[in-house]
Amino acid sequence: MGKVKSIPENKKIFHTNDLKELGYSHYRIMKLVQDKKLQKLNKSYYENSNYKGEESDLYYIKAYTPKGVACLLTAASYYELTEFRPDAIDVAVPNDRNVTNLPDWPSFNLYYFDKKRYETGIVNKKNERNEFKIYNIEKTVIDIISFRNKVGIEETKEIVRNYIKLEDRNLNKLYRYSKQLRCHDILKTYMEVLV
Repeated sequence: MGKVKSIPENKKIFHTNDLKELGYSHYRIMKLVQDKKLQKLNKSYYENSNYKGEESDLYYIKAYTPKGVACLLTAASYYELTEFRPDAIDVAVPNDRNVTNLPDWPSFNLYYFDKKRYETGIVNKKNERNEFKIYNIEKTVIDIISFRNKVGIEETKEIVRNYIKLEDRNLNKLYRYSKQLRCHDILKTYMEVLV
């Protein structure tokens, strides 16, 4: 058996395979849970009790929804398009998935997206050894407009207005997504009113 490496303090969430790659057997993993060095989240994922790094609820997305992508108000908040701080993580999953095992904390709001909406605009974010998926800023704005009745009309206006003010906005990409996801007319209306 290979040499066991210490658990990196700058990684918050581990899959069983991550721990096995570090040289931990199933028995050793269970011992780490007993010793409260790891906390078992579900059958495949563990949280590092000795984590030293930037805290973010977004790191939990992969553990509870492996195909999950941060979306809507969570993504808008991440990109600082809104001052609103959601009390649950908005997560998109493919509509052919059935996610049932969610934690009490952090809270998740699940959105089941069709294939085209789910696959469009996903980016991988990495912070040291921590990773999560989120929609890019233009896709986030289009999703906010598409789900404006759930998000709230005032919040939608704030997010679109803040996006328009950005120097590095990509209006071509925004319009392309609006056509792909069939909300071009609504986007045009928002742009006419807010610009």
